[in-house]
Amino acid sequence: MVRKTKEEALETRQRILETAECIFHHKGVAHTSLHDIAEAAGVTRGAIYWHFKNKTDMIDAMLQQVVLPMEEAFRVQVEDSQLDPIEQLRSCNGIALRSLRDDERIRRIVEILFFKCEYVDETADMQRRHISSRALSLQRLEKWLRSATEVKLLPATVDPVQSAISLHALTDGLLLNWLLVPNSFDVVELGTQMTDIFLRGLGWCPTEQQMKSG
Repeated sequence: MVRKTKEEALETRQRILETAECIFHHKGVAHTSLHDIAEAAGVTRGAIYWHFKNKTDMIDAMLQQVVLPMEEAFRVQVEDSQLDPIEQLRSCNGIALRSLRDDERIRRIVEILFFKCEYVDETADMQRRHISSRALSLQRLEKWLRSATEVKLLPATVDPVQSAISLHALTDGLLLNWLLVPNSFDVVELGTQMTDIFLRGLGWCPTEQQMKSG
């Protein structure tokens, strides 16, 4: 009986999350109330508060469900391979782009963060989390680029910090344009080409095999 109750609670939590995700995507976070979510999910507001403190808590939970598998894929790709730093960067970039293109749920959640979430007092925590996520991405890029200079895949004159910011901004711009008009280009193909052009601009000299795989 206890097990069944626990399973039912998890099912209710997931139903609330999936309902909130759809309404956030349709109406925007600021224009969605907990009452809207409760009514659409067929639960009480009390049930929502049992599982989540507020809308920010819901979005955190959504992100965890899509980000954690991606982070695990990054970890496996980096730790369980013999790839050099540039190949690690290119490979993880490809994982992220393919996930966004091929997984409708990931794309919907990213669209909520980019287009459906106003950074006002009510959602200040979300802004802080977005900034924190950006910082983590920059740290990862900076680490790969710094390692690439150390093993002479990039010239020693390359500034890893400035290069990481530049590549991150370039990728962000690509994603924003693609999310606005998804069918206008293949985000994986163009994103891969764009990253390689950027890296070659820094002084990376790909092998013939890398050029073919890119």
